[in-house]
Amino acid sequence: MWFSQDIGIDLGTASVLVYVKGRGVVTKEPSVVAIDKNTGRLCAVGEEARKMLGRTPGNIVAIRPLKDGVISDYNTTEKMIKYFLSKVQKHRFFKPRVIICVPSGVTEVEERAVIDAGIQAGASRVHLIEEPLAAAIGCGIDIAQPYGSMIVDMGGGTSDVAVISLGGIVTSRSIKIAGDKFDEFIVRYVRKKYNVLIGERTAEEMKIEIGCVYKRDAVLTMDVRGRSLVTGLPKTLTISSTEILEALSEPAGEIVEAVKNVLEKTPPELVGDISARGIVLTGGASLIYGMDKLIETETGIRTIVADDPESCVALGTGKALDNIHILQSYNPTTRK
Repeated sequence: MWFSQDIGIDLGTASVLVYVKGRGVVTKEPSVVAIDKNTGRLCAVGEEARKMLGRTPGNIVAIRPLKDGVISDYNTTEKMIKYFLSKVQKHRFFKPRVIICVPSGVTEVEERAVIDAGIQAGASRVHLIEEPLAAAIGCGIDIAQPYGSMIVDMGGGTSDVAVISLGGIVTSRSIKIAGDKFDEFIVRYVRKKYNVLIGERTAEEMKIEIGCVYKRDAVLTMDVRGRSLVTGLPKTLTISSTEILEALSEPAGEIVEAVKNVLEKTPPELVGDISARGIVLTGGASLIYGMDKLIETETGIRTIVADDPESCVALGTGKALDNIHILQSYNPTTRK
């Protein structure tokens, strides 16, 4: 009897989602790891570690081991994958087959780092799937059909724009501008305009609560606390959604330009398909108010946000598990 499980991992810059065949998405936690610098011991992973960001004592460091969609800290990423695999496995004696998502612009070196991290974490075999393909599968698009579909997958570290037809990516572009970059621009805006420094978690809360990239019907406001760069003392500000719109106009504009760039490189027949079928947005950053309206206004093509956009990539890896034989694979027993 075969006890090994098939597991799909959306290894995102902001969050890790784990899909187990037959059980669905079983884990969704922040991509944060807390480690004791003196011993190298894993102190916390996920939500527990995220709460430690900016609040740890000297000997403990809370870090995000992935940056811009790829591994920036190999050893920590390996520990994080190992933690999530052990958390979801029923039969730990048998090594699982694992599918891991990678951005469409990933290099061979970056691919190898992901594969090696998965193998070292305990997988028997690692398969890779590009995020736009997984997102398309996850939101219900039949990628095998001979018509063009456009996916814009906006996660924490990267935004992947791709045109898909006949089971493959026809043309794509991956840019390192997504949810995390939005947070950075909000921090930068508040610092420049008010001489007040706010944390990334505060910026993320602002993005979620009052953030927008298209003019809202009604202006929203939010009180935020930061540290005055003039006095060094705490200071409370009231920030409006109009200000966040101003702060995010540059990164949102770059995502729109990426969409236009991909459309320009797309064969005319497929552009016709996309015009008729529309553009689909996935990923957590697509939930920011007005992203669909902005892209639709700038391209003239109907744009919709997928149902449960944050889970589309993970769900896509799950569905891809049924066709695991067609994916890139690596078997450690054949390693030279």
